[in-house]
Amino acid sequence: MMGKSAFNAQNGGQLSKDPPKYFGRIAAATWRRIVPFLMVQGHDVRRIDQSLVEMYCTQYEIYRKAYESIKKNGAQTEAYRSVQNNRGEVIGKDFLGYKRNPATSIYNDALKQLASVGAQLGLSPKSRAELAELVGSTSPSGDVDVGKALKNLLGGGADD
Repeated sequence: MMGKSAFNAQNGGQLSKDPPKYFGRIAAATWRRIVPFLMVQGHDVRRIDQSLVEMYCTQYEIYRKAYESIKKNGAQTEAYRSVQNNRGEVIGKDFLGYKRNPATSIYNDALKQLASVGAQLGLSPKSRAELAELVGSTSPSGDVDVGKALKNLLGGGADD
């Protein structure tokens, strides 16, 4: 009887091109767009990083749904208090001001998560530039000199 291979060894250690079945429509479409990009760009994103990619995709779906709510209902709505007579009948409304649409907080939180997780995955221009610098630290044989790259990344200085 053969045992199941370790999670990080499944699919040759690579992320599946197919999104998880429990994803919503927008998150699944994002997965299908992001995973091939990560593989083509040479990012070292592996199966063990799946939860990070899942987080990015699901946050993108939350961001888009919150934005749709803001478009439909506005960033704020007017708030009123009902005025009642002594029999409990509503006889008017008092304007209290404006109330923030809760979707604006959800939108902001999702946007922050997208920026944070996207940077970890190399999806921002700055993080791609940093990754290119790291990969650009090669030895004479053309291989990445990890020690030199880490030394430069961590502020160890230029070439000795």
